[in-house]
Amino acid sequence: MSPIMASQLYIGARTVDITPKLPVAVTGQFHLRIAEVAETPLVATVMVLETKGEDGEQAIMVSCDALYIPKDLIGLVRQHVKKQIPEIDETKIFLNATHTHTAPVLALEGEYLIPKSGVTQVKDYRNFFVEKVSAAIVEAWKERAPGSVAWGMGYAVAGYNRRIVYADGTSGMSSKTNLREFRSFEGSEDHNVNTLFLWDEKGKLISIVVGVASPSQEVEGRHAVNADYWHPVREGLKAKYGKEVNILGWAAAAGDITPHMRYRKAADDRMRNLRNLSRTEELARRIILAVDESYDAVASERHSVLEFRHHVEELSLPERWVTEKNYLEAKAFVQNAKEQIAEDPKAADALYRMMNWQERTVKRYEKQLENPKPLYPMDLHVIRLGDIAICTNEFELFSDFGMRIMARSKALQTFVIQLAGSSDWGSYLPTQRAVNGGAYSAVIHSNIVGPEGGQVLVDRTVELIDQLWDKEVK
Repeated sequence: MSPIMASQLYIGARTVDITPKLPVAVTGQFHLRIAEVAETPLVATVMVLETKGEDGEQAIMVSCDALYIPKDLIGLVRQHVKKQIPEIDETKIFLNATHTHTAPVLALEGEYLIPKSGVTQVKDYRNFFVEKVSAAIVEAWKERAPGSVAWGMGYAVAGYNRRIVYADGTSGMSSKTNLREFRSFEGSEDHNVNTLFLWDEKGKLISIVVGVASPSQEVEGRHAVNADYWHPVREGLKAKYGKEVNILGWAAAAGDITPHMRYRKAADDRMRNLRNLSRTEELARRIILAVDESYDAVASERHSVLEFRHHVEELSLPERWVTEKNYLEAKAFVQNAKEQIAEDPKAADALYRMMNWQERTVKRYEKQLENPKPLYPMDLHVIRLGDIAICTNEFELFSDFGMRIMARSKALQTFVIQLAGSSDWGSYLPTQRAVNGGAYSAVIHSNIVGPEGGQVLVDRTVELIDQLWDKEVK
């Protein structure tokens, strides 16, 4: 890495509607759901940062209302942008998902057996997505101009640990707490709300970045298109700060977190009902208050000339080992599911995704027989922007890993962004305690990478942050 130069920051921004044509298959559950209605729009929000000159730097970040962003789709976006802007460094583009469970399927195969007619096909939505997002990036790039940025931090309770520990040492995911056997919650919670505010040269607010350690899955089971709590967050912030402001949602490390309350729900519902708010509106109210408090504190501390560096690398992480027992159990499940579907094709609505989920485990085991030390390649982005660090990962990263990064980081404030790319439908990255406890998010089928790889990710991310802070700033 070369020395980091303090340079004038250039900013571009754009928001684009990515709501699908209805009806459409939505993802986030094992069973097939066809959405006939869009309860809210879905959007992708672009933020371009650049410094110019010999030591110039770039970062193009896109927040998307989606469950996950497949790697191949990010590659297509980069290709489209590169064709239109040859001078851009397309590796500096990354897309992250807000993790709404009521957005269209983006994987070309393996999730569901979607009807061939009467619904928007996955390939057609993918083409639409790529065209819309690429065009928004190009427009934001062309409109970039001198600006300034400020960073802040507030607090809001928007996520709760969903891993439940019982007396026998086992864990459940989003399971019952009103049992005699209930002992504790397995992991941490992160109630920080990290914020960035960006202005143009005339002092007009362009963009707000909001980082929350909670997936957007309050309305996760609906047969509808819905951006979840991010929609009222955006609408509320636009009402306060201007309808043209671009709002980027970043999901911090939250693989073991949910916005659903695990206890005290009745008391919380009473307060929410007294305010006459839906659950998503209540979450938005809390988050917006945190953003407001940060804005009031930091708006006068704007930085237009600052240190900016963006490092990108392919990080190889050790894959979680598939045991023979895992293999045999998965193989038996797959065979049984195939037989059920053969007898009753309609059974595929409930079984197809689960079958493929376990079949991947079978294939991983077979691959291990040829390569006993398989590695998973992950795009890692680490950015220094003034006093803050921004780092990405491709997983539903358990909150403890995010905290390990933040606790060791030399940056004043560290933004962790999960689900910035994915090899398939998204993959949890659990702690060892979670693996020991079991349950959905920590079983072998849910984890391409396990606790060992999680620590490699933490250590390398911290190492890169350290390097960015150890360099002489000129």
